[in-house]
Amino acid sequence: MTRTLHLTIATPETEVVNGAACKMRAMDESGSFGVLPGHADLLTVLPSSLVRWEDEEGVRHYCAVRGGVLTVSGGYHVAIACRKALLGDDLHALEAEIEAARAGEEEAERCARVKQAQVHARAVRQLMRYLMRNGDDGLSEILAEYQS
Repeated sequence: MTRTLHLTIATPETEVVNGAACKMRAMDESGSFGVLPGHADLLTVLPSSLVRWEDEEGVRHYCAVRGGVLTVSGGYHVAIACRKALLGDDLHALEAEIEAARAGEEEAERCARVKQAQVHARAVRQLMRYLMRNGDDGLSEILAEYQS
């Protein structure tokens, strides 16, 4: 009888983990839970959280997942499919990596919002120029008010 779990963690881009685990812990909306060999079949949704497990040598590993689905099948196969995953063996280093990734994503979102506002403003200006050139009745005054 198998005494270890077979753990896989995958994102749409790559397989992050594919190996053995003696035990693992994860978290869903109901809270933290553990999985040992022989666990009942399970399907649950994971929020952005930390998955941790011990390998056959007793070494702890960590993976920060951004949302996903965890399945346990046949008592020994654990599969996690998630949007993004950051893998690490040092919890503090992983925490710093998560913060850096979060800061980078926030900056990218800010830049995208600025670009979207610029495109919107450019489109409004072009529309105003077009409408003013054609001399639509009263529209020029409304647009002039909108500009101020």
